[in-house]
Amino acid sequence: MEQDIRAISAQSVHSGKMLVNDFDEEERESPDFCKNKVMRKFIWPQLVIGYGVIVHEEAAKGREVFMNPFLKRQVTSCHGVPLGGIGAGSIGRSYKGEFLRWQLFPRTCEENPVLANQFSVFVSRPNGEKCCTVLCPGSPEVLKESSASGIGSWDWNLNGQNSTYHALFPRAWTVYEGEPDPALKIVCRQISPFIPHNYKESSFPVAVFTYTLFNLGKTAADVTLLFTWANSVGGVSGFSGRHCNSKIRMEDDIHGVLLHHMTANGLPPVTYAIAAQETDGIHVTECPSFVISGNSQGLTAKDMWLEVKEHGSFDRLNSSEISTPSEPGSSIGAAIAASLTIPSDAIRTVTFSLAWDCPEANFASGRTYHRRYTGFYGTHGDAAAKIAHDAILEHGHWESQIEAWQRPILEDKRLPEWYPITLFNELYYLNSGGTVWTDGSPPGHCLATIRERKFSLDRSNSDVKSIVNISDQNDTAVDILERMTSILEEMHTSVSLNSAFGTNLLQKGEENIGQFLYLEGIEYHMWNTYDVHFYSSFALTMLFPKLELSIQRDFAAAVMMHDPSKMKILHNGKWVPRKVLGAVPHDIGMDDPWFEVNAYKLYNTDRWKDLNSKFVLQVYRDVVATGDKKFAQAVWPSVYLAMAFMDQFDKDGDGMIENEGFPDQTYDTWSVSGVSAYCGGLWVAALQAASAMAREVGDKGSEDYFWFKFQKAKAEYEKLWNGSYFNYDNSGRRASSSIQADQLAGQWYARACGLLPIVDEEKAKSAFEKVYNFNVLKVKEGRRGAVNGMLPNGKLDMSSMQPREIWSGVTYAVAAAMVHEGMVEMAFQTAGGVYEAAWSKDGLGYSFQTPESWNTDDEYRSLTYMRPLAIWAMQWALSRPKLVKQEMMPKVKEDSLFRQHDGFSRIARLLKLAEEEGSRSLLQLVYDYTCKRIWM
Repeated sequence: MEQDIRAISAQSVHSGKMLVNDFDEEERESPDFCKNKVMRKFIWPQLVIGYGVIVHEEAAKGREVFMNPFLKRQVTSCHGVPLGGIGAGSIGRSYKGEFLRWQLFPRTCEENPVLANQFSVFVSRPNGEKCCTVLCPGSPEVLKESSASGIGSWDWNLNGQNSTYHALFPRAWTVYEGEPDPALKIVCRQISPFIPHNYKESSFPVAVFTYTLFNLGKTAADVTLLFTWANSVGGVSGFSGRHCNSKIRMEDDIHGVLLHHMTANGLPPVTYAIAAQETDGIHVTECPSFVISGNSQGLTAKDMWLEVKEHGSFDRLNSSEISTPSEPGSSIGAAIAASLTIPSDAIRTVTFSLAWDCPEANFASGRTYHRRYTGFYGTHGDAAAKIAHDAILEHGHWESQIEAWQRPILEDKRLPEWYPITLFNELYYLNSGGTVWTDGSPPGHCLATIRERKFSLDRSNSDVKSIVNISDQNDTAVDILERMTSILEEMHTSVSLNSAFGTNLLQKGEENIGQFLYLEGIEYHMWNTYDVHFYSSFALTMLFPKLELSIQRDFAAAVMMHDPSKMKILHNGKWVPRKVLGAVPHDIGMDDPWFEVNAYKLYNTDRWKDLNSKFVLQVYRDVVATGDKKFAQAVWPSVYLAMAFMDQFDKDGDGMIENEGFPDQTYDTWSVSGVSAYCGGLWVAALQAASAMAREVGDKGSEDYFWFKFQKAKAEYEKLWNGSYFNYDNSGRRASSSIQADQLAGQWYARACGLLPIVDEEKAKSAFEKVYNFNVLKVKEGRRGAVNGMLPNGKLDMSSMQPREIWSGVTYAVAAAMVHEGMVEMAFQTAGGVYEAAWSKDGLGYSFQTPESWNTDDEYRSLTYMRPLAIWAMQWALSRPKLVKQEMMPKVKEDSLFRQHDGFSRIARLLKLAEEEGSRSLLQLVYDYTCKRIWM
């Protein structure tokens, strides 16, 4: 018995630990830049006004903005491991046991918990002693929300002082020590199918809860575990009416309830399944419906609770197989109970599952995509029961794969204790970052997207006759839907070819793994924000490389895309093309991803100096990481075009690009002018990567040409060296000498790709020592990470908002770069500051919602953000993947490259942006004329 307890407990040793009742009761208001005393000082007034105007304009159209700084957001500090795989919707879980942060639809996030969703336990002993409790500490909200017949009447007796929560994504353990029965220990293990290199089960919308019960008493214990679930998708959705539930019986003695949610406001319906397996000694019963609140007729929440409390099951409950639909203004739920007897000094296990089926991902444009998991379960929305069933049977196999992946890192004695736990837990964002994983098929459409195009659904008489003769119910509806889908796909084929649909770049025989979206942050609604993905992409490259290649194909397609439709830029009010040929977009879109890119409107990102270099570096890294030659061949034209586009920013022909005096980079409130350490270093590294990639695809001329340009730019970059680090830029402003934490981003990526370093090793080490001594150690004794900008006198760079911020993802990236330079101990000390701030028990309470940044006053910005996935860049550096090391090429003479230079320059001239508003390049004239001819 004791050995079994130790074996179960050992599984949660390598995990983040919290007391179940150790939470911050206060909810805090997100200090966005319109309210935060620090941020307000550094944002230009015209941007605040511009945001106000755009928020008003978009609201008038019934649309939302990509970022709403005026929105008040209530947050808590009790988040735990979320539920589900990748890209099929996400349901959060707090370490108290609540189900919260509902993200079942694109760009929709309901933060508050649905308090009827709970696990509860009832225990009785032969001597007549009985006890029961909801397995979640009670709160004033429960009593406030419920009437006497609602969930407030349940027994919320859990104290939580002796109960602990352990998190190690994608699993979590809650250990209840002697609550509610002093002689009963309960361990709940939560498992979701996040399995690296598994592109099937990892897409499933399901979680499993395995309860292990240890009876330490001298008598047997009759125990009932109760799982209750509301027919709701978060917020007030449960009150919209017309929802109904039904019992299910499946193979392998799996019982449960389906909850059919008729989602309001144009969102697609969702079906939940809650299920448990009946085995020897475990009896499963169902309550298909109870009224949580409102005037619907039927069993109340109080009645349901008393039924289990008195009888230990629902055997005596007289309920129909299908409930009547709920009334508007009322909310209903369902429950399943697993009852068993545990002898003295014995262990028993009970397994539940929760699945949801919402096969469609709908966007404001009217386009609809099927999620990845529908390729295995169908698109009809009737798969929840089957998914829940399969999860109960297969979760043991999932766990063995998860353990095999995590164990070597957890047992690596060279790593500090905090690192492996944080490494795995930061992966929560691939579930909770609003992720959407499609099946890779073209989108479906509604009639609103067709406008005035003429079409017919008519078919031949024989086709119609065959339909009439089919007797199965609903076949006629299915046939009409198939006709509509077929004609709509046909009509939109040409449109798809002019989009950022990377599936068009798949070569013969290559698998279409689907397309992947994740938000920059749950407050920043832009999909696949590329300057940020540059940092976070290492997680996908290492764990789901096929998804990473899918994203890169999309951006490669976007480089080839030209969209002259106008959008208004906030910072100066000018109208600019949405995306020009050759520019890498800031993001893949918002309301119409892949078709309408660049939802970001703060600046014209066609003029940013980091995006194109980041594209080339990421593509090359992924080529050498995967060895995928077909991918390299497919995206090489986009790489070449992206490099040619950047040539216009080399104003003086010295081989080095120059920033243009505004924040034309990922640090989008931090102006930069002339040659800069950040963008300049990325450019130097990208030139070398382009040369190396040209070699991969057999383009010898381009290989030599980009190598020549690399050598030329490298010499110019060296001029930023001031003896101990690289200056922020060469403009001569006071802030030009700022010590930027991220100054060697180009060096970092060159090392990560197996390329030659862009600066000497001694200079790199000197620069990182400077960053560590100033940007890290001078902020709260090194316990917050690396501040972005520090002046040589040891004071913060106050030139704008972002220099004085600490960006969690950038700190991880700087640490990764330190590892590449052999400065491992310094790297862990640097990254350890993010752990201290975000994840430690004495930190700022950001577990499972790591923000983009916090400042030196511990005020955060943008919770639940993409960039902190960059901790996997550290793991990439530590694991030293076997990459082909770039060799030093002989010096190339310029006069031998005339042909390559002539071709490259001609393309670069065609891609050049208009210098003044209203002027158009030759390329734009040709494009506009061609479009006009097509649509005439």
